Amino acid sequence: MKVTIYTDGSAKGNPNGPGGYGTVLLYVDTKGVTHRREYSGGYKKTTNNRMELMGAIVGLEALLRPCQVDLYSDSQYLVKAFNDHWIDSWQRRNWKRGKNEPVKNADLWQRLLAACRPHEVTFHWIRGHAGNPENERCDQLAVQAALGEDLPEDPGVE
Repeated sequence: MKVTIYTDGSAKGNPNGPGGYGTVLLYVDTKGVTHRREYSGGYKKTTNNRMELMGAIVGLEALLRPCQVDLYSDSQYLVKAFNDHWIDSWQRRNWKRGKNEPVKNADLWQRLLAACRPHEVTFHWIRGHAGNPENERCDQLAVQAALGEDLPEDPGVE
């Protein structure tokens, strides 16, 4: 099965301010019916990169069987970690980088790696939002979560 995941983190103001993540999964089932799922994180005091990682993890962990996944994110850090093989070198160096300093968010990177394993994942970087309505929707979810607003119920099948 082929799945597209759009994810966005929002730190809402300063980098250590309230943040949330928005993740949208789009997939076509074996009968050719398109489905959509949305997930949001609540009020969190953390950095934007952690939110991007959490959004990707949540999307991948929601998949119940191995899939071909296209994951879109506006986090260059997230996409480069996989596409430029940073994550491979971090693993070889026992999760150290540069002058033996520990990799930030190593716990989340390891969880993301585990979430990727059963799937064939391709990471795509979107410059800003590039007018992508799905990514814009993810950002809206993240901002709503950051502000503690009521979120819509998971719409399930469109």
